[in-house]
Amino acid sequence: MNQLAETIATLARVGYIKPAPGTWGSAAAVPLAWVIYERAGFAAVVIATLLVFAAGWWATKVMTAGSKDHDPSEIVIDEVVGQWIALFPVLYGAGMMGVEATALWPGWLAGFVLFRLFDIWKPLWVGTADRRGDALGVMLDDVIAGVFAAICVVILAGLSHGLLM
Repeated sequence: MNQLAETIATLARVGYIKPAPGTWGSAAAVPLAWVIYERAGFAAVVIATLLVFAAGWWATKVMTAGSKDHDPSEIVIDEVVGQWIALFPVLYGAGMMGVEATALWPGWLAGFVLFRLFDIWKPLWVGTADRRGDALGVMLDDVIAGVFAAICVVILAGLSHGLLM
């Protein structure tokens, strides 16, 4: 097996942690997003998300080539991408308001929980993407779950701040 592909796909072997490797991958993604944001800002998180998506798609193709299992549990790079997308509103909001990103901790928690919910539940287009049965589907279902979670984070923030009442 290609060592680089395995390292990327499993997020440096985080994907081998049991139980619930997807949750461990998502949990590892949260501090990574914070570090990128603190060092380089929101745009860097968006760029990193795009780069990790591309690298994850490639690594997933390599890891699943010739296998009947199109989405082995140890592949968690897709969770990283989806989790980062779920956190976009929090990071953007912190930058827009000029506050510490950690001050928006309820948004971090909501983004994490909602992303895991949509990733596990697989409603609507999340499930459709997952059923593609290929490496792109592995990545896309988490992208869509991340978008769903991000939308919910925005709605919850609006409710919390009285903007949607």
